[in-house]
Amino acid sequence: MQTARMSMLETDNAYFLKAADFMGLDEEIRLLLKAPFRIILVDIPIRMDNGKLKSFLGYRVQHNGVRGPQKGGMRYHPQVDLDEVKALAELMTWKTALVNIPFGGAKGGVTCDPATMSAYELERLTRRFIGKISRILGPYRDIPAPDMGTNPQVMAWIMDEFGRKMGHSPAVVTGKPVELGGSKGRVEATGRGVSFITIRAAEQAGIPVKGARVVVQGFGNVGTYAASYLAEAGFRVIGLSDQFGGIVQPDGIDVKAALDWVAKNKKLEGLPGTRPIANDELLKLECDILIPAAIGGVISSNNAPALKCKMIVEAANAPTSARADEILEKRGITVVPDILANAGGVTVSYFEWTQNLTQFFWDEPKVNQELRRILLQAYEEVSALATSKKIPMRLAAFVIAVDRVATATRLRGV
Repeated sequence: MQTARMSMLETDNAYFLKAADFMGLDEEIRLLLKAPFRIILVDIPIRMDNGKLKSFLGYRVQHNGVRGPQKGGMRYHPQVDLDEVKALAELMTWKTALVNIPFGGAKGGVTCDPATMSAYELERLTRRFIGKISRILGPYRDIPAPDMGTNPQVMAWIMDEFGRKMGHSPAVVTGKPVELGGSKGRVEATGRGVSFITIRAAEQAGIPVKGARVVVQGFGNVGTYAASYLAEAGFRVIGLSDQFGGIVQPDGIDVKAALDWVAKNKKLEGLPGTRPIANDELLKLECDILIPAAIGGVISSNNAPALKCKMIVEAANAPTSARADEILEKRGITVVPDILANAGGVTVSYFEWTQNLTQFFWDEPKVNQELRRILLQAYEEVSALATSKKIPMRLAAFVIAVDRVATATRLRGV
């Protein structure tokens, strides 16, 4: 019998409460840490290419800013809603605190389908949206970044529209094209960070890197780079998937060939030398490491008992429900949580913000070196706490993050 799926917000609340109970947080601090600082909902009417007026809903949730300006992506997707944006904003608060960079958490989005919109429609939508929320943005206030359905071009429009109203401020947004002040290595950062964490976690778990079987669910920006870097390191990528379905090759998929195939055919299906598999079944493949790198909520209490992996590295945001997490813990499957595993993007966004403020730019080797240093330091802190307290890595990560935000809250006297 299947149980109802937990929402992303319910899952986020469950993880926070578990950490708060473990820490013995008092009720006042819990209230201050859970309540969003600001919630903005705007109507965005734009003229479509066919001449008709269409209205979209836009959201920006600023969750917490006690450790620095709020930071978080802008998501364009048909399923964007307020609860999702609230949950993702809170996760950003914990993520930035865990890797100890001077940001808080925010998230934004527009309920739309960018795949059905022209570039001109997306530009009009972005500019109208930013025009309505520009007063709550700023280099020391709230700094958007790319997310699902957005890219460096959308960030360029955000920077330009904000600059028209507030003056040229490249540090107002990260993930911009390098030609407009973006950081080298930012596009690859989340996937590269996933590979750094996966390699370290495999080593610690005694999984040999050479030949270890990896399944990557999601072949977008994060999944493509994660799969590519892991294949280069010697992992055997046996399964990949995109929105149309998955492919399997037990002897290992040529990830570069898969990238070339998708560039030509727009989907993984049909890649020579592979067989097709449904997305739900891909998650249940026997493997050493499963990397969910697409949307949230794909690992639920319904499929968690059937997973055949030794470890899960969460490249997506909130891919595992709290109920599923409990099942995986009982089954002895290690889960490297999203707020650690996919923190590479926001970490290099921090580097970009810093470079914009100082107008001194780094080369890519330095970006990657600093990214690796920060992520592995966070990993070792989480691993050490998990080992010493005999708790799962997710709980250890949340305890570290929540403690840092709680400490900053007390020190500020809020």
